[in-house]
Amino acid sequence: MNQAFLSPPKRIPFWLKIGLWMTKRVTGKDLLPPRLLAWYPKAAFSSGVMEALVAHEDGGLSARMLKLVRMQASFSAACPFCIDMNSQQFAAYQINMDELAAIQGLKAIEDVSTFSERERLALEYTRRISATPLKFPVEFMTQVKGVFTEREIVVLATTAAQVNYWARLIQALGAPPAGFMEPGEWPESG
Repeated sequence: MNQAFLSPPKRIPFWLKIGLWMTKRVTGKDLLPPRLLAWYPKAAFSSGVMEALVAHEDGGLSARMLKLVRMQASFSAACPFCIDMNSQQFAAYQINMDELAAIQGLKAIEDVSTFSERERLALEYTRRISATPLKFPVEFMTQVKGVFTEREIVVLATTAAQVNYWARLIQALGAPPAGFMEPGEWPESG
């Protein structure tokens, strides 16, 4: 499907046009989801604020770690738009093809030797945050608390939850991928 379930409104408030301009400047794309949110300006504004405040690196959580979390949440939610946006330039974060296969669910996370213990736990935590029903066994959370600080757990949880918010919203509106990934950037599956 190449079209959303609805079209953006013909008239967009000026203050939202400023936000759309900033989004285009940051992403290099005229993204459809924020234009669709213009139907309900409060949702457009609050979603924009949330997106502007997302963590891309925070203390002990590297840019790579948070990229892995965003990619895992995107694949777990099976959101084509999110996969496209959050997986762009994955190689620049030193994410290799075995790691990509694990994030995609084509390989077991524990079978990828290049993931650190923290990365494995962060990916599993993200999968649990993205699953329905939500399940966080005491044993698992004890492991998480053993390698992450309280602040890091909150950053991981909010990063995964933010992607899940966008995944559900974007899919509910039917927005197709925006074309962040270049043709040939993904490996052939087989």
